[in-house]
Amino acid sequence: MNDTIRVVLADDHFFVRDGIKSLLESEKNIVVVGEATDGLEALEVVTTTKPDLLIVDIRMPHHTGIEVVEKLRNQNNTVKIIVLSMHESEEYVLKSIKAGADGYLLKGSSKEEFLKALHAVANGGKYFTGDISSILINQLTSATSTLEPKPALAEDLTITKREKEILTLLLSGKGNKEIAEALEISKRTAEVHRFNLMKKLKVKNLMELSNKATEYSLI
Repeated sequence: MNDTIRVVLADDHFFVRDGIKSLLESEKNIVVVGEATDGLEALEVVTTTKPDLLIVDIRMPHHTGIEVVEKLRNQNNTVKIIVLSMHESEEYVLKSIKAGADGYLLKGSSKEEFLKALHAVANGGKYFTGDISSILINQLTSATSTLEPKPALAEDLTITKREKEILTLLLSGKGNKEIAEALEISKRTAEVHRFNLMKKLKVKNLMELSNKATEYSLI
Protein backbone atom coordinates (compact mmCIF):
# COMPACT_ATOMS: atom_id res chain seq x y z
CA MET A 1 0.00 0.00 0.00
CA ASN A 2 1.33 3.40 -0.98
CA ASP A 3 1.01 5.85 1.92
CA THR A 4 2.70 8.73 0.10
CA ILE A 5 0.71 11.98 0.15
CA ARG A 6 0.85 13.68 -3.24
CA VAL A 7 0.57 17.47 -2.97
CA VAL A 8 0.07 20.40 -5.34
CA LEU A 9 1.17 23.86 -4.17
CA ALA A 10 -0.52 26.98 -5.55
CA ASP A 11 0.93 30.37 -4.59
CA ASP A 12 1.99 33.28 -6.75
CA HIS A 13 5.11 33.93 -4.67
CA PHE A 14 8.05 31.68 -5.59
CA PHE A 15 9.79 31.96 -2.22
CA VAL A 16 6.62 30.96 -0.36
CA ARG A 17 6.13 27.92 -2.61
CA ASP A 18 9.77 26.97 -2.37
CA GLY A 19 9.73 27.24 1.43
CA ILE A 20 6.61 25.10 1.76
CA LYS A 21 7.98 22.59 -0.74
CA SER A 22 11.21 22.23 1.24
CA LEU A 23 9.24 21.79 4.46
CA LEU A 24 6.96 19.14 2.98
CA GLU A 25 9.61 17.18 1.14
CA SER A 26 11.68 16.93 4.32
CA GLU A 27 9.03 14.36 5.26
CA LYS A 28 9.61 10.99 3.61
CA ASN A 29 5.92 10.26 2.94
CA ILE A 30 5.09 13.58 1.23
CA VAL A 31 5.90 14.51 -2.36
CA VAL A 32 5.06 17.72 -4.24
CA VAL A 33 3.79 16.61 -7.66
CA GLY A 34 2.94 20.03 -9.06
CA GLU A 35 3.11 23.78 -8.55
CA ALA A 36 0.96 26.67 -9.75
CA THR A 37 1.43 30.43 -9.78
CA ASP A 38 -2.20 31.48 -10.23
CA GLY A 39 -5.76 30.17 -9.97
CA LEU A 40 -6.11 29.02 -13.58
CA GLU A 41 -2.85 27.12 -13.45
CA ALA A 42 -3.89 25.56 -10.13
CA LEU A 43 -7.03 24.13 -11.74
CA GLU A 44 -5.00 22.76 -14.65
CA VAL A 45 -2.30 21.21 -12.47
CA VAL A 46 -4.83 19.55 -10.15
CA THR A 47 -6.69 18.11 -13.15
CA THR A 48 -3.47 16.85 -14.71
CA THR A 49 -1.67 15.44 -11.66
CA LYS A 50 -4.69 14.28 -9.61
CA PRO A 51 -3.04 14.93 -6.22
CA ASP A 52 -4.29 13.84 -2.82
CA LEU A 53 -4.08 17.37 -1.47
CA LEU A 54 -4.04 20.94 -2.79
CA ILE A 55 -2.54 23.73 -0.70
CA VAL A 56 -3.78 26.98 -2.21
CA ASP A 57 -3.07 30.60 -1.32
CA ILE A 58 -6.21 32.64 -0.75
CA ARG A 59 -4.96 35.57 -2.87
CA MET A 60 -3.76 34.80 -6.38
CA PRO A 61 -4.23 36.20 -9.89
CA HIS A 62 -6.78 34.62 -12.26
CA HIS A 63 -9.05 33.15 -9.54
CA THR A 64 -8.55 33.49 -5.80
CA GLY A 65 -7.96 30.44 -3.66
CA ILE A 66 -11.62 30.42 -2.64
CA GLU A 67 -12.70 30.56 -6.28
CA VAL A 68 -10.38 27.64 -7.05
CA VAL A 69 -12.03 25.63 -4.25
CA GLU A 70 -15.51 26.48 -5.58
CA LYS A 71 -14.63 25.51 -9.15
CA LEU A 72 -13.10 22.20 -8.12
CA ARG A 73 -16.12 21.32 -6.01
CA ASN A 74 -18.48 22.30 -8.84
CA GLN A 75 -16.53 19.83 -10.99
CA ASN A 76 -17.12 17.20 -8.28
CA ASN A 77 -13.37 17.03 -7.71
CA THR A 78 -12.81 15.40 -4.32
CA VAL A 79 -9.19 16.49 -3.84
CA LYS A 80 -8.52 17.53 -0.24
CA ILE A 81 -7.90 21.28 0.02
CA ILE A 82 -6.19 23.50 2.58
CA VAL A 83 -6.53 27.25 2.09
CA LEU A 84 -3.40 29.12 3.12
CA SER A 85 -3.66 32.76 4.18
CA MET A 86 -2.04 35.59 6.07
CA HIS A 87 -5.48 36.73 7.17
CA GLU A 88 -7.24 35.53 10.32
CA SER A 89 -10.47 36.95 8.94
CA GLU A 90 -13.84 35.50 9.92
CA GLU A 91 -15.15 36.36 6.45
CA TYR A 92 -12.35 34.47 4.67
CA VAL A 93 -12.59 31.49 7.00
CA LEU A 94 -16.34 31.07 6.56
CA LYS A 95 -16.18 31.65 2.80
CA SER A 96 -13.48 28.98 2.52
CA ILE A 97 -15.56 26.47 4.46
CA LYS A 98 -18.68 27.29 2.46
CA ALA A 99 -16.74 26.83 -0.79
CA GLY A 100 -15.75 23.33 0.33
CA ALA A 101 -12.25 23.67 1.81
CA ASP A 102 -11.11 21.02 4.28
CA GLY A 103 -8.77 23.30 6.19
CA TYR A 104 -7.66 26.89 6.70
CA LEU A 105 -4.12 27.56 7.85
CA LEU A 106 -2.25 30.78 8.55
CA LYS A 107 1.07 31.33 6.77
CA GLY A 108 2.67 32.07 10.11
CA SER A 109 1.91 28.58 11.43
CA SER A 110 4.77 26.51 12.80
CA LYS A 111 6.22 23.55 10.91
CA GLU A 112 4.62 21.22 13.45
CA GLU A 113 1.16 22.71 12.95
CA PHE A 114 1.57 22.77 9.17
CA LEU A 115 2.37 19.06 9.07
CA LYS A 116 -0.36 18.28 11.60
CA ALA A 117 -2.91 20.06 9.39
CA LEU A 118 -1.69 18.33 6.25
CA HIS A 119 -1.89 14.85 7.75
CA ALA A 120 -5.30 15.53 9.34
CA VAL A 121 -6.81 16.70 6.06
CA ALA A 122 -5.08 14.04 3.94
CA ASN A 123 -6.58 11.40 6.26
CA GLY A 124 -10.10 12.70 5.71
CA GLY A 125 -10.40 15.12 8.63
CA LYS A 126 -10.72 18.89 8.90
CA TYR A 127 -8.19 21.32 10.29
CA PHE A 128 -8.52 24.96 11.23
CA THR A 129 -5.83 26.89 13.08
CA GLY A 130 -6.60 27.18 16.81
CA ASP A 131 -7.61 30.84 16.74
CA ILE A 132 -9.72 30.19 13.67
CA SER A 133 -11.63 27.43 15.45
CA SER A 134 -12.82 30.02 17.95
CA ILE A 135 -14.14 32.11 15.05
CA LEU A 136 -16.39 29.22 14.04
CA ILE A 137 -17.69 28.80 17.58
CA ASN A 138 -18.24 32.56 17.94
CA GLN A 139 -20.06 32.65 14.62
CA LEU A 140 -22.38 29.88 15.75
CA THR A 141 -22.86 31.50 19.15
CA SER A 142 -23.78 34.87 17.65
CA ALA A 143 -26.13 33.20 15.20
CA THR A 144 -28.00 31.46 18.02
CA SER A 145 -28.32 34.63 20.08
CA THR A 146 -30.54 36.45 17.57
CA LEU A 147 -34.18 37.08 18.37
CA GLU A 148 -35.45 35.02 15.45
CA PRO A 149 -37.27 31.90 16.67
CA LYS A 150 -35.39 28.72 15.83
CA PRO A 151 -37.13 25.59 14.47
CA ALA A 152 -37.90 23.08 17.18
CA LEU A 153 -35.81 19.94 17.14
CA ALA A 154 -37.94 16.83 16.82
CA GLU A 155 -37.94 14.57 19.89
CA ASP A 156 -36.30 11.75 18.01
CA LEU A 157 -33.47 14.13 17.06
CA THR A 158 -32.70 15.30 20.58
CA ILE A 159 -28.98 14.87 21.17
CA THR A 160 -27.38 13.65 24.39
CA LYS A 161 -24.94 15.54 26.60
CA ARG A 162 -22.08 13.44 25.23
CA GLU A 163 -23.17 14.15 21.64
CA LYS A 164 -23.19 17.87 22.43
CA GLU A 165 -19.60 17.54 23.65
CA ILE A 166 -18.68 15.69 20.46
CA LEU A 167 -20.46 18.35 18.38
CA THR A 168 -18.60 21.22 20.05
CA LEU A 169 -15.24 19.51 19.53
CA LEU A 170 -16.02 18.68 15.90
CA LEU A 171 -16.94 22.28 15.16
CA SER A 172 -13.68 23.44 16.73
CA GLY A 173 -11.77 21.38 14.16
CA LYS A 174 -10.88 18.36 16.31
CA GLY A 175 -10.38 14.92 14.76
CA ASN A 176 -11.44 11.59 16.28
CA LYS A 177 -8.12 11.09 18.09
CA GLU A 178 -8.19 14.59 19.61
CA ILE A 179 -11.84 14.14 20.64
CA ALA A 180 -10.97 10.83 22.29
CA GLU A 181 -8.13 12.45 24.23
CA ALA A 182 -10.25 15.44 25.28
CA LEU A 183 -13.11 13.25 26.56
CA GLU A 184 -10.87 10.45 27.86
CA ILE A 185 -12.54 7.81 25.73
CA SER A 186 -11.19 5.42 23.10
CA LYS A 187 -10.77 6.57 19.51
CA ARG A 188 -13.25 3.89 18.44
CA THR A 189 -15.86 5.20 20.88
CA ALA A 190 -15.31 8.74 19.56
CA GLU A 191 -15.81 7.46 16.00
CA VAL A 192 -19.06 5.72 16.97
CA HIS A 193 -20.39 8.86 18.71
CA ARG A 194 -19.46 10.96 15.68
CA PHE A 195 -21.14 8.53 13.29
CA ASN A 196 -24.31 8.35 15.38
CA LEU A 197 -24.46 12.14 15.76
CA MET A 198 -24.15 12.80 12.03
CA LYS A 199 -26.61 10.03 11.22
CA LYS A 200 -29.12 11.36 13.75
CA LEU A 201 -28.86 14.90 12.36
CA LYS A 202 -28.87 13.60 8.77
CA VAL A 203 -25.69 15.45 7.74
CA LYS A 204 -22.77 14.29 5.60
CA ASN A 205 -20.01 16.79 6.34
CA LEU A 206 -18.79 19.48 8.73
CA MET A 207 -20.47 22.31 6.84
CA GLU A 208 -23.90 20.64 7.01
CA LEU A 209 -23.28 19.87 10.67
CA SER A 210 -22.41 23.51 11.35
CA ASN A 211 -25.57 24.67 9.57
CA LYS A 212 -27.77 22.22 11.47
CA ALA A 213 -26.21 23.20 14.79
CA THR A 214 -26.95 26.86 14.03
CA GLU A 215 -30.47 26.19 12.79
CA TYR A 216 -31.48 24.24 15.90
CA SER A 217 -29.37 26.06 18.50
CA LEU A 218 -27.60 22.84 19.46
CA ILE A 219 -24.61 24.47 21.18
